[in-house]
Amino acid sequence: MSKSFPALPVLIIGGGLGGLTAALDLAGRGHQVTVVERKRYPFHKVCGEYVSNEVLPYLRRLGVDPAPLGPAAITRFQLTSPAGRTLDARLDLGGFGVSRYCLDDYLYQQACRRGVTFELQSTVTDVQFEPAANCHRVVLADGRTLRAQVVLGAYGKRASLDRQLQRPFFQQRSPYVGVKYHLRVDFPRDLIALHNFADGYAGISAIEEDKYCFCYLTTRQNLKTHGTIPAMEEQVLARNPHLRRILTEAEFLYPQPEVINEISFAPKTSVENHVLMCGDAAGLITPLCGNGMAMAIHGAQLASDHVHDFLAGRTTREALEARYQRDWQTHFGRRLQVGRAVQRLFGGPRLSELVVGGLRYWPGAVRALMQRTHGQPF
Repeated sequence: MSKSFPALPVLIIGGGLGGLTAALDLAGRGHQVTVVERKRYPFHKVCGEYVSNEVLPYLRRLGVDPAPLGPAAITRFQLTSPAGRTLDARLDLGGFGVSRYCLDDYLYQQACRRGVTFELQSTVTDVQFEPAANCHRVVLADGRTLRAQVVLGAYGKRASLDRQLQRPFFQQRSPYVGVKYHLRVDFPRDLIALHNFADGYAGISAIEEDKYCFCYLTTRQNLKTHGTIPAMEEQVLARNPHLRRILTEAEFLYPQPEVINEISFAPKTSVENHVLMCGDAAGLITPLCGNGMAMAIHGAQLASDHVHDFLAGRTTREALEARYQRDWQTHFGRRLQVGRAVQRLFGGPRLSELVVGGLRYWPGAVRALMQRTHGQPF
């Protein structure tokens, strides 16, 4: 057991959902927390912006119930094949739709009120663990050095820090590209739909006010073949009649989409060089499963529990890391495996048609897949 020591700051790299909820949780337990975020709130992110209701008990315990943001209540799911064949199902837990622009800013404002320190428009360039001091040395791009007893990596899908940490997935190029819009369109506000097209799929669901999030994943080769995003949307996505209606009838709310490259679904580790990884930095579930936001929040809760015990002197660093890795794998390892398997089922138009056509008559299989990619309220 480690002896008590004066609490050094907990430093969190990245102010997305995982970083912000961990900051709120740890600050609420009396710990000093600093968050380093490379942007300034509010800002848009490439994200499906659907959150499973499994997170609501935890957010309410933190005092950040999303209800004041006016999220859309989502209870139904629809899946379509590239030719437009449909599969419909109820969502057991349901979920809510809210933009990252609003949700992240809301959590940030709440964290500021609770004493969390933010280093905005700052980037971490190096993290080194110093065994003699039993703490981390964190270097910022402006040359400053911060020291922290615990560091959480909550910086998203891919960052230059992954190179510095020599994470294996960073050495392999990923073929995936993500594109996101906000729009207005005539579409049920209680429905989340996933529409397949050649080498990709698109999701649409309601968010706050009268807006919708429209986000899709495709391959770099698909984009290269057609030259531009508008050309690809016209020549590939629009072959699905459901997507064609969205693309032709919707009012797009900003002129250019948010785009992210090199989205990797390769396995990652939840601890690197004594840094506890949270959210997409620990593992990215395929968007087809629609549970990445909930996983980021749940991962923050797991990390906060173990970090609190460590800072209170009830456990060693070795035990902290081992227990976090064990719990992370228990809660999310199987989900990621199932997500990768499900994504492979929708790799091409013919297979997508067969899968959607078959699952229409096998509702038990649809429910089983959903259950295996989602958790229980926590």
